[in-house]
Amino acid sequence: MKENVLSRLDINTRLYGERIALGKRNRYGWKELTYKGLGLLTKQLASYLITDLQLQKGERLAILSESMPEMGVCLFGSVISGLVTVPLDNKLTIYELESILSSCEPTIMTVSKANLEKAVELKKRIKSIKHIIVMDEVGANSEFQTLYSLPLNTDCKWRHRSLKDTALIIYTSGTTGAPKGVQTTFGNMITQVLEMSKVLPEILPSECVNLLSILPMNHLFELTVGFAAFLNRGSSIYYPQSLKPNDVLADMREKKIDFMIVVPAFLKLLKSTIEADIRSWSEDEKALFEKSYAAAEYITDYSIRRQLFRSILAKFGGSFYGFIAGGAPLDPAVGEFFERIGIKIFQGYGLSETSPVISMDRGEDRKLASVGPILDSYDAKIDPDTGELLVKGPSVMKGYYKNPEKTAEVLEPDGWLHTGDKGMIDEDGRLYITGRLKNMIVLSGGKKVFPEEVETVLENNPNFAEICVFGATRKTGAKDGTEEIMTVIVPAKHVLEEHTDEDELQDYIVKEVKSMAVQLAPYKRPVNIIVRKEPLPRTSTNKVKRNIVKEETMA
Repeated sequence: MKENVLSRLDINTRLYGERIALGKRNRYGWKELTYKGLGLLTKQLASYLITDLQLQKGERLAILSESMPEMGVCLFGSVISGLVTVPLDNKLTIYELESILSSCEPTIMTVSKANLEKAVELKKRIKSIKHIIVMDEVGANSEFQTLYSLPLNTDCKWRHRSLKDTALIIYTSGTTGAPKGVQTTFGNMITQVLEMSKVLPEILPSECVNLLSILPMNHLFELTVGFAAFLNRGSSIYYPQSLKPNDVLADMREKKIDFMIVVPAFLKLLKSTIEADIRSWSEDEKALFEKSYAAAEYITDYSIRRQLFRSILAKFGGSFYGFIAGGAPLDPAVGEFFERIGIKIFQGYGLSETSPVISMDRGEDRKLASVGPILDSYDAKIDPDTGELLVKGPSVMKGYYKNPEKTAEVLEPDGWLHTGDKGMIDEDGRLYITGRLKNMIVLSGGKKVFPEEVETVLENNPNFAEICVFGATRKTGAKDGTEEIMTVIVPAKHVLEEHTDEDELQDYIVKEVKSMAVQLAPYKRPVNIIVRKEPLPRTSTNKVKRNIVKEETMA
């Protein structure tokens, strides 16, 4: 394998030796690995896998853990050993994980102490699993080998890999049947990191920044950008113990965090936390904020904006610079809030099938409604009939693992990948994502509606905590078999407190939805409005599970 970010571990060890590479807060403080420490542990693990366990090139190593520094050791150790890495979502059930592991058949699992019990049960169910290594320091009495009790041998020969070899298998869900495991090659990863090395200088103030990482490491956006690309630049990456906004802010202050990669839902929650704090201010302080916020719209100099809102920015630690947001559409109003107080927002877009980044906004002429210019390594086109975005390039996946039928559904023989997203590219080359084709609602008259465009309007109502729009098939009448627009609304906490009667609550929410829907063309307005008090089910990256909401609502 040619020199690339994965084989740069020795180089980075020499360049940044005693600098913190990875750290995580625990109940005792911060557990940290320097670049030198990361390199040594990685080589110990690789030597153990090759020499002691005698694992062969191409066997699978599954990782079941919350984000923690030792995951980096397992990822790099797996690469050096010639294995294929399968990062798992530790929030999945035993049933879901069994389906995935039956597909990829790993020989070994590395697990955190918190997931050890689940791993032991999975080992009983999956015959291919021969070994378990615990990633934490769990003490000498453990019946399992741990990363910190491995033989002190670092003399292993790296196993070379082709750029076409599979580096990672990323499962996008834990469904039964034939789970979709995206095969990401070394070539895919190298391309992404090289592209990020061109893009990040347009985003970050310097190379060696302090990054706070809150996305799960089984997600390719985190693995490729938040982990590999930032380590390649000598950055220090920290993982918080809690994702509560106030706890995250405390970690940011303590570690003087410069930057974060987040999903839009976190930005929305963080904005609400800041606004709640502002509401506790004196009337004079609130009036001053409102005046400053209005004036900031016309101030282009970020240093001046940061001076205006220095009391708010102090809660971020003083040196915080900005966010990369991806994984879901960003509400422009949320992006505008942070931009005005002096925190930059850079939107990205991609898919697991594209390793994952397709586009990234950067520079000073960003547009919050856009996900930025498409990366240089891609060819891209919009299907004139469906409006679907198709891309082609060296970051496109090898295919779904052991699933040629599903691969053929999205990947053309000539290399064009169907993203499933409806897009538009403007005259400046900026990409706009306007909807998801599989979510499209086809009405009786043939009109097509994308749930996202309805949700974007309804999300501006502060009385709604969560919103999910989908098509519901009519079962009776002249329009039997056709779809209607259904909206599920989770009311905000204050609405639930004010309207305790069920009928009164339903009437209030219906009235609120209808008042907002006048901004939409008549055919796009919701026909059925359902009030739900429980939070909507979400993925590990905070996307609403639209199909699950639909199933639960229609049951």
